[in-house]
Amino acid sequence: MMEKEPDMQNIQLIFTIVNVGYGSKILKVARQSGISGGTILLGKGTTKPHLLGLLDLGEIKKEIVLLIADNECANKALIELNRKFEFKKPNHGIAFTTSLSGLVGVSSCKVKQIEARGGNPVMYQAILVIVEKGLAEKVMDAATKAGAKGGTIINARGAGLHEHQTLFSMAIEPEKEVVMILSDTGTASGIVESVRNDLKIDEPGNGILFTLNVDQTYGLYE
Repeated sequence: MMEKEPDMQNIQLIFTIVNVGYGSKILKVARQSGISGGTILLGKGTTKPHLLGLLDLGEIKKEIVLLIADNECANKALIELNRKFEFKKPNHGIAFTTSLSGLVGVSSCKVKQIEARGGNPVMYQAILVIVEKGLAEKVMDAATKAGAKGGTIINARGAGLHEHQTLFSMAIEPEKEVVMILSDTGTASGIVESVRNDLKIDEPGNGILFTLNVDQTYGLYE
């Protein structure tokens, strides 16, 4: 019998951003809450607390943990993660969720047919900008100018067919930076426009920008 496909209204992607060394601890708590596994990405934070700014140590290494679960399991995991890591305290991390529109290859994600949340107003958005290496700070400058409080930079590399150079007949894929910014919906559009204009995102090869609606958040402050 063919396995039933997941009800995508009930699937959540959890983003957790913590200091380096805490990613594996996040995964352990998530497993205890019924999530079988996750992915850890390395990045760096861009907010500059006063003391760190004086010491020129403003860029703090971060781990971004991605977890996928049904609504019931995700809610349970978020409550437990918040209890264990106290995201409400400054510099203890951030967690937020967004709904997925498609999911393939996660056979361990058992989805129960529960009523999907609906009708709740979107309070926050996650803005993701993919640019060439070295431009992330320019993205953050544009975003900060429009009201962003900070962001997370993730190193990556491109794989576009026409976005590579050759060296001794070997294809060199260009390095990329992914900038992730969380903002309230009232400020998000201004941040998007500021980054779009300053980085000339609409011109070919200058980058990609997209936004995600955020369902739940822990650890965000004004």
